[in-house]
Amino acid sequence: MDILWIKTNRIIKTIFSNYFWDIPNSDKKVYLTFDDGPIPEITEWVLEQLKIYNCKATFFCIGNNIEKHPEIFNKLIAEGHAVGNHTFNHVKGWNTSNKAYLKEVEQCEEEIQKNASKNLQSKLFRPPYGKIKPLQSRKLRKLGYKIIMWDVLSADYKKEISKEKCLENVLKNVESGSIIVFHDSIKAFRNLEYVLPKTLQFLSENGYRCERID
Repeated sequence: MDILWIKTNRIIKTIFSNYFWDIPNSDKKVYLTFDDGPIPEITEWVLEQLKIYNCKATFFCIGNNIEKHPEIFNKLIAEGHAVGNHTFNHVKGWNTSNKAYLKEVEQCEEEIQKNASKNLQSKLFRPPYGKIKPLQSRKLRKLGYKIIMWDVLSADYKKEISKEKCLENVLKNVESGSIIVFHDSIKAFRNLEYVLPKTLQFLSENGYRCERID
């Protein structure tokens, strides 16, 4: 991701109303999402943190990583989390032809189905970098995909952002219905290792419930 909307504003949500930016509710439910996995040790560490607080989350997986680490991918499913499509090679829609982009999504979907230990009905999609062309979006939605964006961006992947600032990005902006983006990646782990436990503690102490996206 390189669109730095820490808190997505109403204008963006209105213009791109065909995307899911948040899931409004009055029950203090929030939706933690993790992009770019599954990655050995890092994704497994995330699962352990979620388990401490009995939280469910949604993991937008790269097909190539599913292919390399099917056992971790199946662990996500076995522990009750949702999984979504993040293309096979983490490609940027704006720089990719429509045909090639749809093929990337198809390849990732094939890996999801091939490696899932049980029948998996998942039609969640998050465009890498948050960048997708209108035609790509329309075609994916016609195929039944929900395009899941975000309300709160932690920016954990940005090396120039301190772990304290990363935490502030989340805690100052989260509200009931927020979809929050983290990354279970090597690049993001320096920040994630600090931010995720503190975020989960904050959410728990303030009466929030972490749910998966279906």
